Amino acid sequence: MSTHTMERREAVSPERPGVRPGLSGPIRRRLPGTGQLTAWAFLTPVVVYLAVFYVWPLVRNVDLSTHGYTVRSFIEGNAPFIGLENFSAVFASPTFGPALINTLLFTGISIAFQFSIGMALAVFFFQKFPLSSTLRALFLVPWLLPLIVSASTWSWMLNSDSGVVNSVIRTLGGDQVNWLTSPQWALASVIIANIWIGIPFNLVILYSGLQNVSGDIYEAAALDGANSWQVFWRITFPLLRPVSAITILLGLVYTLKVFDIIWIMTRGGPGDASTTFAIWSYQLGFGSTLPSFGPAAAVGNLLIIMALVCGFIYLRVQRKQDQS
Repeated sequence: MSTHTMERREAVSPERPGVRPGLSGPIRRRLPGTGQLTAWAFLTPVVVYLAVFYVWPLVRNVDLSTHGYTVRSFIEGNAPFIGLENFSAVFASPTFGPALINTLLFTGISIAFQFSIGMALAVFFFQKFPLSSTLRALFLVPWLLPLIVSASTWSWMLNSDSGVVNSVIRTLGGDQVNWLTSPQWALASVIIANIWIGIPFNLVILYSGLQNVSGDIYEAAALDGANSWQVFWRITFPLLRPVSAITILLGLVYTLKVFDIIWIMTRGGPGDASTTFAIWSYQLGFGSTLPSFGPAAAVGNLLIIMALVCGFIYLRVQRKQDQS
């Protein structure tokens, strides 16, 4: 290339800021702080969502539980600060003891049966037999139905006079059971309904966990002569511990705040027989013409504390598993 030609090319394509000679297109210079702006652009929707739907309701609930709100002061916003008096009133209430016991029994029994039955079904459907996919899909129906439909169905089935359950009992020669109106059976009735509704969730999560277990491990166990029970306790269950832990944690958090099932079936009765913290909080806040906003918020905060305790226990167990 001659010197005259090179001079003509430089005259036609003079250098401009941001353009490197010899390249086909411009390369833009990155502005300082662009990476941080991009990161904040992605984080902003999440931060706004958490602030609006989690942080603000939590702050508001704490404010309600530490002030003496009435209907008028709730609207005007001039309630006096009373500290922990609402919590003292909740602890001194005769409903506190039964509500605490019912909450623990409802949560503990529900989680134990939901997880056990869900695990058994997950292992059963993992065997890949004919129609396994169809049957597994049918087990998801209770999870897909609206809770009001499920709870209403169980209310009809457990009705003392016309329920199908009592009809079967009478056909077999047994006595009628007042499932929803007897203090001895009301809590058991809502627990049974909640177990039925929660089994599909455990089935789906645990079955997904089984998909990640290598089939070579089971083949090696079969060659070593391990039976089905040994395979479950020494291979399946240990390998599913991380999945099992998060399944139980989510189940605990969800079951602690179950309201609609109990309210539709028994409304927390008879008396306090099936009243949990979630039902009690609603009754205090909305169950009378003179609502007690402060005590209702205090009971709600107790539920939050119980859920946080479960979360911290999960984190501690998970940390120990990671270290080991």
